[in-house]
Order: sequence, then C-alpha cells, then structure tokens
Amino acid sequence: MNHKTAVRAVLLLSLATPVAIRLARAEIIEQILVKVNGEIFTKTDLEQRQVLMLRQKGQQIDLKSDPYNVQLRKVLDDITPQIMVDAIDEMLMVQRGRELGYKLGDDQFKNVLDNIRKENKLETEEQLQAALKAENMTMTELRKNLEKSMIVQRVQQNEVMGKIGVTEDEAKKYYDTHLNEFTTQPTVTLREILVAVPADGRGLSVAADEAAKARAEAIRARAIGGEAFDKLAADVSDAPSKANAGLIGPLSLTDVSSDLRARIDKMKAGEISEAMRSNRGYQLLKLETKTPTQVMTLDQAREQIGERVFTNKRKVEFLKYLDKLRGQAIIEWKNPDVKKAFEQGLKQQAAPTL
Repeated sequence: MNHKTAVRAVLLLSLATPVAIRLARAEIIEQILVKVNGEIFTKTDLEQRQVLMLRQKGQQIDLKSDPYNVQLRKVLDDITPQIMVDAIDEMLMVQRGRELGYKLGDDQFKNVLDNIRKENKLETEEQLQAALKAENMTMTELRKNLEKSMIVQRVQQNEVMGKIGVTEDEAKKYYDTHLNEFTTQPTVTLREILVAVPADGRGLSVAADEAAKARAEAIRARAIGGEAFDKLAADVSDAPSKANAGLIGPLSLTDVSSDLRARIDKMKAGEISEAMRSNRGYQLLKLETKTPTQVMTLDQAREQIGERVFTNKRKVEFLKYLDKLRGQAIIEWKNPDVKKAFEQGLKQQAAPTL
C-alpha cells in the first residue's frame, strides 16, 4: 500500500460507523452524510475536502510513527468542523445561484480554461490533460468545480456585497473612534558624527575623554565654518552610520529617548548640536528634517474608511445571509458525528463586530 492509498484508507476509517460502509465484492455503497434541500453530501465528498485542506495546510502525517492514527484523527477533528460549514454554505449558495439562473457558459469556460493554461504554461492539449490527470480530475469535473466557484462569487456579489453601502454617519463614527489610524506620528531625520572615547584596561581615561570632547568640538567648528556635515561624517565619524554619511532616520519621535527629543525639539532644520556625551563617546547631531504630527481630515480619509467599514459590514451581512439560507433550507443529517462537527464549526464562526 503506497502513501496516498494509506492516507485514503485512514480517512475512510476516520468517520466510519458500524453500518457506514457495506462491501459487496467490487461494489462500494456510498455513505450519505447529509442532504441539503435534497442534494446529497457524501463521505467521499468529505474525504476529498479533508485531503485538500491537509494539502493546503502542508500537513504531514507520518503513518509509520503513528500506527493507531492518533495524530491524523486529531488533525481531522480540528479541520472537519470548518470543512462542513463551508460545504453546507457552498451547497446553499450554489442552489440559490441556480434558482437565479446563474451558470457557466461555454464561452466563459473557454476563457477561464485559456487563463489556466497561460498561468500554468500548458501550451498543448496533452499538457492540460496530463495536469488534470495528475490531480485525478477530468475536464467535466474541472468545469463543474469552476461553475460552482463562479456561482458562489455571483451570489455573494449580487445578494450581499452589491446591497451594502457606507453611510455618512457610519463613516464619521469610524473616523472618530479610530482616529489613531489616520494619524501620522512626528518623524525626524538626523546626521551624526561620533567621536569615540577609547578605554584602557582600567576603564575610561579622563585625558582620553577630554581629548575626544576637544576633537568633537573642533569638528563642530569646521561644520559651522561651512564644511559639509555629511562629508565630515563620512571622513571622521566613528559611528556605523559613517557608511551613509552619518544619516539616521527617518525616526519616529515616539521612539526617541525623552532627553534626546527635548534637544531635538529646540533645534531647527540645518542646525548642529553641541557635542553631547553618550555611552559611546561625544556625538554631534545635525537636524535634517522634522515633520509634525499629521492627522488626515475626514474627507482625506474617506476612501480608507469606506474600505474598512465595507469590509466589516460585508463580513457581518454575509454571515447573516448564510444564516438566512440555512434557516430556509431542509437539512437532513444522516451521520450524528458529522452534524456535531457542523454545529461546532458554526460556534467557531463568530460574527465580527463593527
């Protein structure tokens, strides 16, 4: 038994009940898990979705080290609730779409197929068929899946998203309660020159400290006298920023120490600070630019607000729409474990708040 066959066998066992599967030589009687408005969802349907989700999650199950399938069963317990909710909701939306007359026409299918070929660089019919075979899929199954996806998207757009708008009151309320999202903190861009203070084996030397300070003051005098600060930084600085001609930033002023911010607040663009003692030595700073706190107006933020409010409303309204479809549907459960998983999935699907 190869790996793929082993996984499928375990999946078959994972939800089987004593009367779930009856074997009659080469014939397998399919187990129906649930009927949704008369449409069936089978055990094979569930297994296919489980395998697909395991692949999407990159989940690796080592069957040799897990002979009793404990790890696999736990993974399936985790993913099956969401799978069942998604499956039932998809069935309901596809049924609704068909009521509205939605279908995938021949021309649409051809266009989608052409795009699939281009994206996957499938230049010939043989390459396309080989790709389908690798996924254990026929052209008919591909078209069926694409049609389902198209119908679901159209139902979402026409039945939910197309009916959602953002009122002026909603926009203003969001703006007032999320003002920080539209506020840009003040920033500063600096250049530095560092004159490091060397230490001997006994610690810092007073003479070395004074010499470093004198050197820093001399460099400042050269900069005040007209020499380019960036060139001086590149030539004489002991800081790593020397490689960038002393450039630091832009920095958010909220990330700057209170002492340094107090100094910067008193400086004007182009001004050079006095030599300041730091734990690295003596530092000279030149203020390149400083931007104040900026708050977007409601009109300036309107597009962003519209997108964010719409996204939140879409989630809420879409869940309400699905609840409505479920409430109107005739759902006949044939497997209590799968019903339990579905109900667990609904509990996990908490509606977002605006």
